[in-house]
Amino acid sequence: MNTTLITGASSGIGEAFARRFAALGRNVLLVARSEDKLVSLCNELGRINSIRAQYVAMDLSQPESPARLFAETEKRGLVIDMLINNAGFGSMGEFTGLDLARELEMINLNVKALVDLTYRFLLPMRSRKEGTIINVASTAGFQPVPFMASYAATKAFVLSFSEALWEENRSHGVHVMALCPGVTETNFFLAAQVKKPPMRATQTPEDVVDTALRGLARSKSHIVSGWTNLLMIEAERLVPRSFVARMAGRVLRPYFGDVNKETGDKTDALA
Repeated sequence: MNTTLITGASSGIGEAFARRFAALGRNVLLVARSEDKLVSLCNELGRINSIRAQYVAMDLSQPESPARLFAETEKRGLVIDMLINNAGFGSMGEFTGLDLARELEMINLNVKALVDLTYRFLLPMRSRKEGTIINVASTAGFQPVPFMASYAATKAFVLSFSEALWEENRSHGVHVMALCPGVTETNFFLAAQVKKPPMRATQTPEDVVDTALRGLARSKSHIVSGWTNLLMIEAERLVPRSFVARMAGRVLRPYFGDVNKETGDKTDALA
Protein backbone atom coordinates (compact mmCIF):
# COMPACT_ATOMS: atom_id res chain seq x y z
CA MET A 1 0.00 0.00 0.00
CA ASN A 2 1.62 3.26 -1.14
CA THR A 3 1.76 5.68 1.80
CA THR A 4 3.16 9.08 2.73
CA LEU A 5 5.02 9.04 6.04
CA ILE A 6 5.00 12.36 7.90
CA THR A 7 6.94 12.93 11.11
CA GLY A 8 5.98 15.68 13.51
CA ALA A 9 2.46 15.29 12.17
CA SER A 10 0.33 16.23 15.18
CA SER A 11 0.44 20.01 14.63
CA GLY A 12 1.81 22.85 12.52
CA ILE A 13 3.50 22.11 9.22
CA GLY A 14 3.28 18.34 9.71
CA GLU A 15 -0.46 18.45 10.27
CA ALA A 16 -0.88 20.72 7.24
CA PHE A 17 1.01 18.18 5.10
CA ALA A 18 -1.22 15.40 6.43
CA ARG A 19 -4.39 17.28 5.59
CA ARG A 20 -3.18 18.26 2.11
CA PHE A 21 -2.07 14.79 1.06
CA ALA A 22 -5.17 13.16 2.51
CA ALA A 23 -7.26 15.62 0.49
CA LEU A 24 -5.30 14.55 -2.59
CA GLY A 25 -6.30 10.95 -1.92
CA ARG A 26 -2.99 9.71 -0.52
CA ASN A 27 -2.78 7.27 2.37
CA VAL A 28 -0.79 8.65 5.29
CA LEU A 29 1.21 7.33 8.22
CA LEU A 30 1.52 10.02 10.88
CA VAL A 31 4.26 10.01 13.51
CA ALA A 32 4.58 12.18 16.63
CA ARG A 33 4.71 11.82 20.40
CA SER A 34 1.11 12.81 21.14
CA GLU A 35 -1.06 9.73 20.63
CA ASP A 36 -4.33 11.51 21.44
CA LYS A 37 -3.73 14.12 18.73
CA LEU A 38 -2.73 11.47 16.20
CA VAL A 39 -5.80 9.33 16.87
CA SER A 40 -8.11 12.33 16.46
CA LEU A 41 -6.41 13.50 13.27
CA CYS A 42 -6.34 10.03 11.69
CA ASN A 43 -10.03 9.49 12.44
CA GLU A 44 -10.89 12.85 10.88
CA LEU A 45 -8.76 12.37 7.77
CA GLY A 46 -10.02 8.87 7.11
CA ARG A 47 -13.64 9.85 7.55
CA ILE A 48 -13.54 12.97 5.38
CA ASN A 49 -11.24 11.82 2.59
CA SER A 50 -11.88 8.07 2.37
CA ILE A 51 -8.19 7.27 2.63
CA ARG A 52 -6.32 5.08 5.08
CA ALA A 53 -4.79 7.19 7.83
CA GLN A 54 -2.57 5.38 10.31
CA TYR A 55 -0.29 6.55 13.10
CA VAL A 56 2.66 5.59 15.25
CA ALA A 57 3.13 7.41 18.57
CA MET A 58 6.89 7.66 19.02
CA ASP A 59 9.65 9.96 20.27
CA LEU A 60 12.07 10.04 17.35
CA SER A 61 14.83 11.61 19.42
CA GLN A 62 15.40 8.23 21.05
CA PRO A 63 18.25 6.36 19.32
CA GLU A 64 16.29 3.21 18.54
CA SER A 65 13.16 4.95 17.24
CA PRO A 66 14.00 5.28 13.50
CA ALA A 67 14.78 1.56 13.24
CA ARG A 68 11.58 0.72 15.12
CA LEU A 69 9.55 2.96 12.83
CA PHE A 70 11.01 1.41 9.69
CA ALA A 71 10.32 -2.08 11.04
CA GLU A 72 6.74 -1.07 11.84
CA THR A 73 6.10 0.05 8.24
CA GLU A 74 7.37 -3.30 6.98
CA LYS A 75 5.24 -5.15 9.51
CA ARG A 76 2.16 -3.28 8.25
CA GLY A 77 3.05 -3.93 4.62
CA LEU A 78 3.33 -0.25 3.78
CA VAL A 79 5.26 1.02 0.78
CA ILE A 80 6.57 4.43 1.82
CA ASP A 81 6.89 6.26 -1.47
CA MET A 82 7.03 9.69 0.18
CA LEU A 83 8.83 10.61 3.39
CA ILE A 84 8.42 14.02 5.01
CA ASN A 85 10.99 14.55 7.76
CA ASN A 86 9.35 17.37 9.67
CA ALA A 87 9.86 16.47 13.34
CA GLY A 88 12.10 18.86 15.21
CA PHE A 89 12.36 21.44 17.93
CA GLY A 90 14.54 24.42 18.77
CA SER A 91 16.11 26.41 21.55
CA MET A 92 16.93 30.05 22.08
CA GLY A 93 19.16 32.05 24.35
CA GLU A 94 22.85 32.31 25.19
CA PHE A 95 24.42 28.96 24.28
CA THR A 96 26.32 28.66 27.57
CA GLY A 97 23.08 29.18 29.50
CA LEU A 98 21.17 26.44 27.72
CA ASP A 99 20.80 22.91 29.03
CA LEU A 100 23.43 20.76 27.30
CA ALA A 101 21.34 17.59 27.46
CA ARG A 102 18.49 19.33 25.65
CA GLU A 103 20.84 20.76 23.02
CA LEU A 104 22.14 17.27 22.30
CA GLU A 105 18.60 15.90 22.22
CA MET A 106 17.70 18.56 19.67
CA ILE A 107 20.65 17.54 17.52
CA ASN A 108 19.58 13.90 17.82
CA LEU A 109 16.09 14.73 16.56
CA ASN A 110 16.81 17.44 14.01
CA VAL A 111 19.85 15.73 12.49
CA LYS A 112 20.53 12.16 13.60
CA ALA A 113 16.95 10.87 13.38
CA LEU A 114 16.45 12.65 10.03
CA VAL A 115 19.59 11.04 8.57
CA ASP A 116 18.63 7.64 9.97
CA LEU A 117 15.11 7.74 8.51
CA THR A 118 16.32 9.11 5.19
CA TYR A 119 18.83 6.28 4.84
CA ARG A 120 16.36 3.52 5.73
CA PHE A 121 13.56 4.68 3.44
CA LEU A 122 15.81 5.87 0.61
CA LEU A 123 17.24 2.40 -0.04
CA PRO A 124 13.90 0.81 -1.04
CA MET A 125 12.95 3.92 -3.01
CA ARG A 126 16.12 3.55 -5.07
CA SER A 127 15.37 -0.14 -5.59
CA ARG A 128 11.92 0.76 -6.93
CA LYS A 129 13.40 3.76 -8.82
CA GLU A 130 10.63 5.93 -7.44
CA GLY A 131 10.11 8.05 -4.37
CA THR A 132 10.15 11.48 -2.76
CA ILE A 133 11.79 12.78 0.41
CA ILE A 134 11.12 16.24 1.81
CA ASN A 135 13.40 17.31 4.64
CA VAL A 136 12.14 20.37 6.48
CA ALA A 137 15.10 22.71 6.89
CA SER A 138 14.74 26.45 7.49
CA THR A 139 15.71 29.92 6.38
CA ALA A 140 17.84 29.80 9.55
CA GLY A 141 20.01 27.23 7.78
CA PHE A 142 21.41 29.81 5.36
CA GLN A 143 23.30 31.87 7.96
CA PRO A 144 24.60 31.77 11.54
CA VAL A 145 21.90 32.83 14.01
CA PRO A 146 23.14 34.07 17.39
CA PHE A 147 20.92 32.99 20.31
CA MET A 148 19.70 30.10 18.15
CA ALA A 149 23.17 28.76 17.40
CA SER A 150 22.54 25.02 17.67
CA TYR A 151 19.11 25.16 16.04
CA ALA A 152 20.34 27.10 13.01
CA ALA A 153 23.31 24.76 12.68
CA THR A 154 21.05 21.70 12.60
CA LYS A 155 19.02 23.28 9.81
CA ALA A 156 22.19 24.16 7.88
CA PHE A 157 23.07 20.48 8.03
CA VAL A 158 19.62 19.47 6.77
CA LEU A 159 19.88 21.91 3.86
CA SER A 160 23.34 20.77 2.75
CA PHE A 161 22.56 17.09 3.28
CA SER A 162 19.36 17.28 1.24
CA GLU A 163 20.92 19.17 -1.66
CA ALA A 164 23.71 16.59 -1.90
CA LEU A 165 21.21 13.72 -1.90
CA TRP A 166 19.15 15.51 -4.55
CA GLU A 167 22.08 15.20 -6.93
CA GLU A 168 23.01 11.65 -5.89
CA ASN A 169 19.51 10.30 -6.45
CA ARG A 170 18.19 12.13 -9.51
CA SER A 171 19.32 9.33 -11.81
CA HIS A 172 17.65 6.77 -9.56
CA GLY A 173 14.15 8.23 -9.83
CA VAL A 174 14.10 9.62 -6.28
CA HIS A 175 13.55 13.31 -5.59
CA VAL A 176 15.10 14.69 -2.38
CA MET A 177 14.27 18.29 -1.48
CA ALA A 178 14.93 20.63 1.43
CA LEU A 179 11.96 22.80 2.37
CA CYS A 180 13.03 26.09 3.96
CA PRO A 181 10.23 28.00 5.70
CA GLY A 182 10.70 31.20 7.64
CA VAL A 183 8.69 32.23 10.68
CA THR A 184 5.56 30.08 10.59
CA GLU A 185 2.39 30.13 12.66
CA THR A 186 3.24 27.12 14.82
CA ASN A 187 3.77 26.75 18.57
CA PHE A 188 7.47 27.67 18.44
CA PHE A 189 7.37 31.14 19.99
CA LEU A 190 4.22 30.51 22.00
CA ALA A 191 5.92 27.63 23.77
CA ALA A 192 8.91 29.82 24.54
CA GLN A 193 6.76 32.74 25.75
CA VAL A 194 8.76 35.21 23.68
CA LYS A 195 7.89 37.52 20.81
CA LYS A 196 8.65 36.50 17.25
CA PRO A 197 11.65 38.26 15.68
CA PRO A 198 10.96 41.73 14.25
CA MET A 199 10.79 42.49 10.55
CA ARG A 200 9.85 38.93 9.68
CA ALA A 201 6.71 38.09 7.73
CA THR A 202 4.74 35.18 9.16
CA GLN A 203 3.32 32.40 7.00
CA THR A 204 0.71 29.78 7.76
CA PRO A 205 1.59 26.08 7.67
CA GLU A 206 -0.68 25.82 4.63
CA ASP A 207 1.42 28.45 2.83
CA VAL A 208 4.52 26.37 3.51
CA VAL A 209 2.89 23.21 2.15
CA ASP A 210 1.87 25.10 -1.01
CA THR A 211 5.52 26.07 -1.45
CA ALA A 212 6.65 22.48 -0.99
CA LEU A 213 4.30 21.24 -3.69
CA ARG A 214 5.57 23.90 -6.10
CA GLY A 215 9.11 22.82 -5.37
CA LEU A 216 8.29 19.18 -6.06
CA ALA A 217 6.62 20.09 -9.34
CA ARG A 218 9.79 21.92 -10.40
CA SER A 219 12.17 19.18 -9.17
CA LYS A 220 13.97 21.66 -6.91
CA SER A 221 16.84 20.68 -4.63
CA HIS A 222 15.61 23.20 -2.09
CA ILE A 223 12.89 25.80 -1.95
CA VAL A 224 12.43 28.83 0.29
CA SER A 225 8.90 29.59 1.41
CA GLY A 226 7.90 33.25 1.07
CA TRP A 227 9.23 35.92 -1.27
CA THR A 228 10.43 38.15 1.57
CA ASN A 229 12.41 35.24 3.02
CA LEU A 230 13.95 34.52 -0.37
CA LEU A 231 14.92 38.16 -0.90
CA MET A 232 16.48 38.30 2.56
CA ILE A 233 18.56 35.18 1.88
CA GLU A 234 19.73 36.45 -1.50
CA ALA A 235 20.71 39.81 0.00
CA GLU A 236 22.75 38.09 2.72
CA ARG A 237 24.86 36.37 0.05
CA LEU A 238 26.25 39.77 -0.95
CA VAL A 239 27.90 40.54 2.41
CA PRO A 240 30.40 38.68 4.63
CA ARG A 241 28.96 36.03 6.94
CA SER A 242 30.52 37.79 9.91
CA PHE A 243 28.47 40.89 9.07
CA VAL A 244 25.29 38.79 8.85
CA ALA A 245 26.02 37.23 12.25
CA ARG A 246 26.65 40.64 13.85
CA MET A 247 23.47 42.12 12.42
CA ALA A 248 21.41 39.11 13.48
CA GLY A 249 22.88 39.31 16.98
CA ARG A 250 22.09 43.00 17.22
CA VAL A 251 18.46 42.41 16.19
CA LEU A 252 17.85 39.29 18.29
CA ARG A 253 19.68 40.19 21.51
CA PRO A 254 16.79 42.29 22.94
CA TYR A 255 14.40 39.41 22.29
CA PHE A 256 16.39 36.29 23.13
CA GLY A 257 19.58 37.43 24.84
CA ASP A 258 18.03 37.33 28.29
CA VAL A 259 16.10 34.07 27.92
CA ASN A 260 17.15 30.46 27.77
CA LYS A 261 14.27 28.49 26.37
CA GLU A 262 13.46 25.18 24.78
CA THR A 263 10.86 25.66 22.10
CA GLY A 264 8.41 23.41 20.34
CA ASP A 265 6.93 20.10 21.39
CA LYS A 266 9.23 17.89 19.32
CA THR A 267 6.63 17.75 16.56
CA ASP A 268 7.17 21.00 14.74
CA ALA A 269 9.65 23.82 14.76
CA LEU A 270 10.52 27.32 13.74
CA ALA A 271 11.72 27.36 10.20
